[in-house]
Amino acid sequence: MNFNIRAATKVDCKDISRLIMDLAVHDKMSDQVTLSCEELQRDGFSQNPLFECLVAEVPEENKSKEGFTVVGFALYFYIYCTWKGRSMYLEDLYVMPEFRGFGIGKGLLSNVAKVAKEKQCARLQLNVLDWNTPSRDFYATRGAQDVTVKEGWHLVHFDGKSLDRLAKETRQN
Repeated sequence: MNFNIRAATKVDCKDISRLIMDLAVHDKMSDQVTLSCEELQRDGFSQNPLFECLVAEVPEENKSKEGFTVVGFALYFYIYCTWKGRSMYLEDLYVMPEFRGFGIGKGLLSNVAKVAKEKQCARLQLNVLDWNTPSRDFYATRGAQDVTVKEGWHLVHFDGKSLDRLAKETRQN
């Protein structure tokens, strides 16, 4: 199937929002999505964007059953590893189910890797749900290492009330 990988624009945010919700449904976490299309536009397409995004687009003749031509996305941002230096974090990579198996996911991933190399990143990092064997296999066959098993790292985060509580514990000078 013919497809194109390109940098997302502000106009793509409606499609990216749709794909984010599709991914959340796939991950069985749709109740956790609170991000609006407007926030996505602000955060990714302002003077100092917090993320970058690539989209996969098919020609009009190959559009989805629902009429969409933007059928996948990869959203990433830069992080800094105190051991390795510049790094990139791939927040999400998603391709609509009817467009899987045509190399679109691989195209998105390899294009993200190309950007990482161009920006002199030492690593490309991401998380995959433990039950998502197809995605874990997809990344592993392309050389990804599962550091959860290899090094014993655990993903932790603060959000909601725990983030609020932690922020209130700052010391004032």
